[in-house]
Amino acid sequence: MTEAGRATAKIMLPAEAATARLAQDIAAALRPGDILALSGNLGTGKSVLARAAIRALAGQPDLTVPSPTFALRIEYPLDRFAITHVDLYRLTEDQEIDELGLHEALETGALIIEWPDRLRRPLSAERLDVVLEEENGGRLAIITPHGTWPARLARSRLIRTFLDAAGWQNGCRVPIIGDASAKAFERVTLNHRTAILMNASEQPVSPLLDDGRSYDAVAHRARAVGPFIAIDAELRRRGVHAPEILAADNGAGLVLLEDLGNEGIVDAGGRAILPRYEAAIDLLLAIHGQDWPPVASAAGGVSHAVPSYDHEALLIEISLFADWFAGQGGRPNWSAADREGFLAAWRTVLQDLDAGSKTVSETWVLRDFHSPNILWLAGESGLGRVGVIDFQDTLRGHAAYDVASLAQDARVALSPGEETALKARYIDGRKAADPAFDATAFEAAYAVFGAQRASKILGAFSRLASIGGKPGYLQHIDRVKEILKRNLSHPVLSTLRLWYAPFL
Repeated sequence: MTEAGRATAKIMLPAEAATARLAQDIAAALRPGDILALSGNLGTGKSVLARAAIRALAGQPDLTVPSPTFALRIEYPLDRFAITHVDLYRLTEDQEIDELGLHEALETGALIIEWPDRLRRPLSAERLDVVLEEENGGRLAIITPHGTWPARLARSRLIRTFLDAAGWQNGCRVPIIGDASAKAFERVTLNHRTAILMNASEQPVSPLLDDGRSYDAVAHRARAVGPFIAIDAELRRRGVHAPEILAADNGAGLVLLEDLGNEGIVDAGGRAILPRYEAAIDLLLAIHGQDWPPVASAAGGVSHAVPSYDHEALLIEISLFADWFAGQGGRPNWSAADREGFLAAWRTVLQDLDAGSKTVSETWVLRDFHSPNILWLAGESGLGRVGVIDFQDTLRGHAAYDVASLAQDARVALSPGEETALKARYIDGRKAADPAFDATAFEAAYAVFGAQRASKILGAFSRLASIGGKPGYLQHIDRVKEILKRNLSHPVLSTLRLWYAPFL
């Protein structure tokens, strides 16, 4: 049955395991502001489904989830977002329901409501109705999605079909907290095996710029999974511990990956573990000591021409500073002429850097080689201990970029001394391999690309906080400003200091 674009589906649940499977598929699509409305007679499994969904969101299969029949409302402040589990069976008056604070709960989290028919008015247009009935010794789930739920639920069910076809039938799905990326990830567990599901449906084209191209096109950002698959294969062939691809559906944007774990290069308090950062520097030395092809390829005919990190790409990323950081927080806004003057000054710096280089130190630039995307595999040896993820936006560019990305980690409080030591370790390694390596030119490039990256991050984090609903990124702003100041102290950036002075 369809109505206004909504489709009602019927799913048989012959056993509790099938109920848990459905709950995981729903939980993977759940977002703040959603309502999961569970209806049905007593004993039809509403609490069973709610309990399985909460456990999936928490990533704790043994989490105690009591029925809220008597408490009426139980809140779970999960890492991903808060879940409020409500039972309205004993309530009949609107005032009693209002006193539960359900509107407030929806502002930052999602609601799972049993007996939603007690509500006199809708609380959210983003609602998934599930009616449970007894049928043939099992249960029947009648599902009606509202708002954006039709597409979200269809996507989640497609993922389940993909996992089944990949040999992970009935794998337990647990969403993983995301970062700034548009991709979503889940950890899938089956018979003590784990894998990572990358959900990366092709992203819509970003708004067009004045020249008719999108930001993504100019910045060379991948919008599908093909580049990830091809680059992953090339990295692995050359000894980099990128995750093995277990299964992929390129057209659907789904990839099942080797699980590299969740141990990173920072400790539980978010502080850098210096020996691990040093190992990551050593991996960059190994990468930069090789010649990388202009086209990456993988089995199945998947290939990707790796673009150049050209001036247009670098400048459009810098423009995020002008468009989103300048003028924020009471600082002076820039006029259109100021913006163009700022970018023109940057263009001159980039041109001078190219002209001043005796040799072009071009390599593959992984682009986001920093703590969120580097994992530590203690059971491996040598460079195999450093696992890398999230490299689909790899470009051909200067070797200094990824060194600055790591040693000037925007999320980790590396001291200036620690940064200097990491940079020196890289320079010493390059000199040992090639006595003609130009350390002075590298230092200049390091400052330029460090300042470029810091400018991009200040703009991107401000944008995520302003319109992305992610104010947590603002905690890194002061650290990134200090990084930018250190880079601007290099003579190669002297013409840019006045542009940045009002903001630092």
